[in-house]
Amino acid sequence: MKKNKKTALITGANRGIGKAIAKKLIKKGIQVIGTSTTKHGVDAINSYLKENGFGIILNLNNTDSITEKIQEIYKKKISIDILINNAGVKEDNLLIKMKNKEWEDVIKINLSSVFYLVKSVIRSMIKKRQGRIITISSIIAYTGNKGQVNYSASKSGLVGFHKSLALEVASKGITVNIVSPGFIKTDFTNTLNLIQHKKYISNIPMKRLGKTEEIADAVIFLTSNKSSYITGHTLHVNGGMYMI
Repeated sequence: MKKNKKTALITGANRGIGKAIAKKLIKKGIQVIGTSTTKHGVDAINSYLKENGFGIILNLNNTDSITEKIQEIYKKKISIDILINNAGVKEDNLLIKMKNKEWEDVIKINLSSVFYLVKSVIRSMIKKRQGRIITISSIIAYTGNKGQVNYSASKSGLVGFHKSLALEVASKGITVNIVSPGFIKTDFTNTLNLIQHKKYISNIPMKRLGKTEEIADAVIFLTSNKSSYITGHTLHVNGGMYMI
């Protein structure tokens, strides 16, 4: 990797939205450090990044390892100019049946890990007086969903986090924003049967699922100079399913 080029750190970059974001950033001349929880995932990241970056194993459930991994990157004299918090998990269950671990794991990975990642990179961004922090939330943060109190809480918690952080660093040349997808064609939606698929489509005014590339386009805009006066904002990309 070239030390003088802009670098983006993307969590969950081995597939889906994370991979789509990484590929578009590469086309913009930005090198990428992509994370996955497995060696297989890292191999997948390295196979498409090639000379444009590298993959690392990062366990977002282990908050101590987050800080350690970021410090390892900085020790290589690599700057993190853009942080994209994309990775997340779902452990669905009705509240009355939800196990404590199902709650704790989702909150830890979807919300708490963002705190530790941001805290690990923010000092460097403040020192340079420039930076972009972008996090993938979800339409469920705003609409709720049966069986997803943990997921909805974790994603809506990100909204308050980002608004407050945006206020703290607005004068430091750092923007802090959220992209909130609706239903996107990913590995999850590929497992839906015909009846489930029709049900999802019936709730979307555009009558189709979104594409990972469409989420990536929104992220790319927020990383660019064209978005330099936008911070503390949630950009909804959902085909009209939720409007504010």
